[in-house]
Amino acid sequence: MSRSDEIPVPQPAQGPRAFGLPGTLVQRWNALAVLACGATVLVLGYRHRWTNDDALIYTRTVRQILAGNGPVYNVGERAETSTGTLWQWLLAAGSTVPGVDDPLRLAVALGLLCTVAGFLLALDGTRRMIRLRRPAGALLPVGVLVLLPLCATWDYATSGLESGLTFGYLGGCWWLLVRARSDPEPDREPDPGPIPERNRKASALRGLRRALTAPGRALPATAFVFGLGPLVRPDLVLVGAVFLAALWVVRRPRPRTALAWAGAAVALPGGYELFRAGYYGVLVPLPAIAKEASGSQWGYGWYYLRNTLDPYLLWVPLGLLAAYGVLHLVRTRHGSGDGDGGGSGISGGSGSADGSGSSGCAPGVPRGADAALTVAPVLAGLLSALFVVKVGGDFMHGRMVLPALFLLLLPVLLLPFGRAATVLTAAVAGWGMVCLVALRPPLGSLEDERIVFDSHSIYQQALGAHHPVSQYDHTAAPRDFTLVARHALREGGHTLVLRLPRDAGFPLVPLAPRVRAPVAGAEARLGLAGAVLPLDGRVVDILGLGNPLGAHTEPVSHRKAGHEKPLNRAWILADLTAPGAPVPRGVDPRRVRAARHALTCGPLPDLLDSTRAPLTPGRFWSNLRGSWARTTLRIPPDPLVAERRLC
Repeated sequence: MSRSDEIPVPQPAQGPRAFGLPGTLVQRWNALAVLACGATVLVLGYRHRWTNDDALIYTRTVRQILAGNGPVYNVGERAETSTGTLWQWLLAAGSTVPGVDDPLRLAVALGLLCTVAGFLLALDGTRRMIRLRRPAGALLPVGVLVLLPLCATWDYATSGLESGLTFGYLGGCWWLLVRARSDPEPDREPDPGPIPERNRKASALRGLRRALTAPGRALPATAFVFGLGPLVRPDLVLVGAVFLAALWVVRRPRPRTALAWAGAAVALPGGYELFRAGYYGVLVPLPAIAKEASGSQWGYGWYYLRNTLDPYLLWVPLGLLAAYGVLHLVRTRHGSGDGDGGGSGISGGSGSADGSGSSGCAPGVPRGADAALTVAPVLAGLLSALFVVKVGGDFMHGRMVLPALFLLLLPVLLLPFGRAATVLTAAVAGWGMVCLVALRPPLGSLEDERIVFDSHSIYQQALGAHHPVSQYDHTAAPRDFTLVARHALREGGHTLVLRLPRDAGFPLVPLAPRVRAPVAGAEARLGLAGAVLPLDGRVVDILGLGNPLGAHTEPVSHRKAGHEKPLNRAWILADLTAPGAPVPRGVDPRRVRAARHALTCGPLPDLLDSTRAPLTPGRFWSNLRGSWARTTLRIPPDPLVAERRLC
């Protein structure tokens, strides 16, 4: 074996040795490279384990499910506060396991495992892609070295949010797409004809084994997994659609088969969408309405993107990888390979898989399959980044950019050993060492024009815990709302704890007799309020993420993504207190009266009934029919203006 870009492997004395035999030096190196990357994610993610307030939003809904109240935040109010539907139900299922007493701790462990699994699947998928063109040779970890040194990667390996599941989903989709491309078996085999009686049992066992193991048989399941994107996160519908299109290009199925795949992909998301429309009365999770996910804030989105890229100098490794890709494409077009003495790990070149053709595909593989394999994750990553920029980003540093970056790097997580790849690996590793040691994200400040926090550090400081991973860690801190709410619970006065604007106080206001809750709390930290108040208490989100009324108001501020609809306290008093109840100082009584009137006008009674009226078949059908109108409904945030417009 004399290829200059391979690590020499001792050959046996007799006969040719297949490179696939276990135990070779190259195979050990490749396995070590993949496993070391996975172990790095595991160790760094565990060392940075934490949770934030948004994770508590998931866990209260999980506790409501386990208590038999359904997927709601408040008993008697059907509001979908969980953006990651699949994550919510995974936590609910995991919390039924004996010994799991805190869903938040489960979220940390499950998120970390999903992240590690996503990285391992992604790395193995890239390895498989390289083997389509280059059956032998050592591999170098390159693109993965861009992700490993980032603080954001360590932070969102846990956090209690759906980020870990997102990594697992993306890595799994990539692995399945590569597996579909590497399967030479046609989608349908000819009928073998009659089988003798004595051979039927053995034939049935072989058929079952093929059905369970043959990639061609698993393609409907692959399409099903691709279709789960919107249940992982609504914006991942773009990723799922791109991977489904790539699957079609890779396999070129007959129309009937393609329709079957499409049916498998939309079955669960479509069914859940019908449930959502009938149960909640809207077409998307409530946070998507509160965050105006269909709107455009390009300037803020660009600021958020740069807030992720600039602190780590990510332009350096991304630029190097882009230059390598351009160089590879130029050399491929001129028929010179990658200049390293062998085929590149980037698919879509002009040589066939066995070096015998010019179509870029092995015999029986559809034309363009290799190109689709490479383009799919890159296109999905670009679309994901474009969506994040369009909607204005997020307030958590790096969180929304990581999936796009992960997708963009999938085809180059590993590269074949060679001169250019070695130089590139050394350069990226040098940047990675600097990033690992010296480059950290900005903490963020409330004084910034657009607020983007290093949420991990902020929560460590606010909670006084290095690893805040339990519900107790969040509720033990002596915060004003926590103290007042616990006092109200001890007194048992059927009261509303109202957080006044600009933190002017937390007065107690009597609840209306019709409100069936021992206590209610109007607080900006939705997760904290849900953890402090009992499951039969009423949590009112003054930022709209979990409030059916507040989510539908028009934005009034753009300084912090997802916090653009602070609810006028007059709406809360009008909704939960009886006429004549005392109005705390700092709330305009005129607006309280206007809000009471507006709640009886126009579409507002139907909006509230869609979430609070008993869920009968008629109510479900009414919710379903009116879901589009409610999803697009927006009301003025000022009760005086709303009264004039609606009444």
